[in-house]
Amino acid sequence: MAFFHGEGDDALAAKYSLDDAPFLLARWHGEPAGCIALEPFDEIAAEIHKFYVASPFRGRGIGRALMQAILAEAIKGPRSMLLVHTTVYMRSAVTLYEAFGFARCRPFRDIPDAIRQTEVFMSRPIRAARDDSH
Repeated sequence: MAFFHGEGDDALAAKYSLDDAPFLLARWHGEPAGCIALEPFDEIAAEIHKFYVASPFRGRGIGRALMQAILAEAIKGPRSMLLVHTTVYMRSAVTLYEAFGFARCRPFRDIPDAIRQTEVFMSRPIRAARDDSH
């Protein structure tokens, strides 16, 4: 996992080993292809972190499958809202989030003025009214 995020396995395991902080790894024919994690933000919301699909595996539906899997995990928890913080440069990610019912929202953390225009904040209810089985 250090390949994807610069954090060692032990650090990731400590951070994402709790019931309400799952870390999911996607494999393609046994090879690590991508990952996604969920971390409590506050009492109401959880935030998606570590969402990544390695470039050789993009375009194969892995991102969509990871998103479906993390939504299924989120439903099991006590929180009612999901949050995402990304950038305008991650166009494919923003499009995928929108396909899963995320909408732009007000910033939920402080951002320096110098980069404010590049940051994208999104949210959605965990139990959305529409079907998430894309």
